[in-house]
Amino acid sequence: MNILVTGGAGFIGANFLNLMVPKYPEDHFVCLDILGYAGHLESLEVKEAKNFAFVKGDIADRDLVDSLFAKYHFDYVINFAAESHVDRSLVDPSIFIHSNVEGVSSLLDACRKYGVKRYHQVSTDEVYGDLPLERKDLFFDEASPLKPSSPYSASKASADLLVLAYHRSFGLDVTITRCSNNYGPYQYPEKLIPLFLYRLSEGEKVPVYGEGKNVRDWLYVEDHCRAIDLVVRKGISGQIYNVGGHGEHSNLEVVRALLKAMGLGEDRIEFVKDRPGHDLRYAINPKKINELGWKPLTDFETGLKKTIDWYLRHQDWTKKVQG
Repeated sequence: MNILVTGGAGFIGANFLNLMVPKYPEDHFVCLDILGYAGHLESLEVKEAKNFAFVKGDIADRDLVDSLFAKYHFDYVINFAAESHVDRSLVDPSIFIHSNVEGVSSLLDACRKYGVKRYHQVSTDEVYGDLPLERKDLFFDEASPLKPSSPYSASKASADLLVLAYHRSFGLDVTITRCSNNYGPYQYPEKLIPLFLYRLSEGEKVPVYGEGKNVRDWLYVEDHCRAIDLVVRKGISGQIYNVGGHGEHSNLEVVRALLKAMGLGEDRIEFVKDRPGHDLRYAINPKKINELGWKPLTDFETGLKKTIDWYLRHQDWTKKVQG
């Protein structure tokens, strides 16, 4: 099969390709990535593999996308490409609309034109908004209403609705996964764990929004990649699958775990003014994807240790991608 993986030089996309290119040597993977600030060829361990090809470009470039579909006649399209940092979306929402909505529209039209077997949209639990901190009994499921809080999550919700509309209006075979907070190797150091590890290793303090009580459902990136692969190959067309591992921890708990692992004290924490519209709690009910045959293999303690070890051994990667 020919498989297009967009945004494959970014955090989750690179981890996906690093796992799947060697797993499926009979398939041919094409990575399309614009190589923006968070996408780097250095993250692709498989860039020399015989069943892999890289193309630099924008998913919203319809002529480029059309030429790739005409050349490779893709069986599957897996879209990781997205602007994904909430803080950046508060500064300039327009770039999020370009990549996350116009780019998805470009891909969907090409999928219709060339008759792909399946289009898969990699989405986020942030499209649901947030849950109250005091209601530990509440979880997002696939029927939860969409209540995005930021331009980032609104652009992702828009893309999801567009994908589902193409399924209903045109019969396009689509699936969607909405994942919780990912962590692991090759994550650009603007997100909490790699950013804080870098700052701590440089002797700096780390900024924590508000009181650090905001809760996220943390998922090791390789577990997420396995879930995507399962849904792409065995999921039901037109369906959404939430991907989470009941790994809820507050931001402050995560920071304290990082400090403990590095032998540092809480004097390295600097509490800062909370950001606008900061979601309180994310928590996912993964029952639907569990029934499909997936469960996380890496608990948070193990995954965090692996992640810390990786970043401390790859400080050259962190410095290089930051320019």
